[in-house]
Amino acid sequence: MANHKSAIKRAQQNIKRLDRNKATRTKVKNIVKSIRLAADEKDKKALSMLDTAKSLIDNAAKKGVIHKKTASRKISRLSTLVNTI
Repeated sequence: MANHKSAIKRAQQNIKRLDRNKATRTKVKNIVKSIRLAADEKDKKALSMLDTAKSLIDNAAKKGVIHKKTASRKISRLSTLVNTI
């Protein structure tokens, strides 16, 4: 464990950020998975979920949880998948 006061604070901040980022990444993974399943079943519900996914992925990129090009790639692939329905 850290010895200096600033190092202790930094360690605590890292733990908080880790939890926050993990939650955001999990939400992104879950929405992507649900859209892919809906698209496989040719469900029209995937169109409405796509807007939610775009918003969630953009927010994750804005917060720095995922890279902005990764976010762009995910949105692009999901849009292509949903448009084939």
